[in-house]
Amino acid sequence: MQGELESRLEAILSRIARLKGVLNPDVVKRDIAALESRSSAPDFWQDQTRARGEMQTLNNQRSRLAGWEKLIKESEDVKTLLEWTRTESDPDTVKEAEKGLQVLESDLQRQELALMLSGEFDRNGAIITIHAGAGGTEACDWAELLFRMFRRWAERKGFSSDIADILPGEGAGVKSVTALIRGDYAYGMLRSEIGVHRLVRISPFDSAKRRHTSFASCDIIPEVDDTIIIDIKDDDLRIDTYRASGHGGQHVNKTDSAVRITHLPTNIVVQCQNERSQLKNKTMCLKMLKAKLFEVEQEKRRSAIEKHYDEKGDIAWGNQIRSYVFMPYQMVKDHRTGVEVGNIQSVMDGDLDVFIEAFLAVQKSVKSV
Repeated sequence: MQGELESRLEAILSRIARLKGVLNPDVVKRDIAALESRSSAPDFWQDQTRARGEMQTLNNQRSRLAGWEKLIKESEDVKTLLEWTRTESDPDTVKEAEKGLQVLESDLQRQELALMLSGEFDRNGAIITIHAGAGGTEACDWAELLFRMFRRWAERKGFSSDIADILPGEGAGVKSVTALIRGDYAYGMLRSEIGVHRLVRISPFDSAKRRHTSFASCDIIPEVDDTIIIDIKDDDLRIDTYRASGHGGQHVNKTDSAVRITHLPTNIVVQCQNERSQLKNKTMCLKMLKAKLFEVEQEKRRSAIEKHYDEKGDIAWGNQIRSYVFMPYQMVKDHRTGVEVGNIQSVMDGDLDVFIEAFLAVQKSVKSV
């Protein structure tokens, strides 16, 4: 046991050394000192947009440094415990060292993942939209199952998820659903899910119990805050109100509380019916429109890659990023990374980290080439 624990610690210390080379904590400390000095200037808040952006950067750097310092402290504590076990044969100390190693490994993995999430908006919340593909009730049911999977993933992370708009299917499931998932690095992790998701199963809606293949597409854009300036002219908007459908109780079906906004120059349409207040639904619509318009502007600058809305392709054969096979065998396979998981129920209950981390690792290796 002693030798096994020491080998694990040695491997962890090697990873921490590599992490230090990437993180460069001395540079982070200098950045924090410079930002703190600027934030104390009398005129710092005169430009509130710039000030909020710098304060967000400062908080991010403080969080990064705190995570690093926590790793160092935990590794020193484990080293001390293992040195103690060499001279004192105490089973309780060995157990404590093993528990400390588990915590250290978990925190190290979290820090390594955070470093892979270095995009400009990776730390933001995410706006997720799921559309059912062709196939009627079967596809709508799959879209709802997929949305449930992402909500379970958010719950595991301690994130919040709020439905902004939902269009129920005619028999079951949903034709489309849009939700906001808020949490640290929600967008950075969920952007790995952009694309077409394919399901193979015995259909519960087929009396002949035949095997069906269904598709649903997932689109993710970052939630943008007030530090991002997007000029939206009133004349460019067409605002429609209507009575909400689906879940929401009796109130939403009695008033025209739901809001649909069309941005005429781009023909982008957003809608929200989750709130009881028309004003709140309108505010949420404008927030989603701002995020989509910002994403469009970002895509115009990315001439080296395909545009975001073209990446998903048709919601059909040949474009899937991941397959979820329930029959004749059980397997979830990501076609971009080759990662396979046999425990389908775990995946459908939100255990997606293995796919997310593999995707981010592949992206990182491609960028470093």
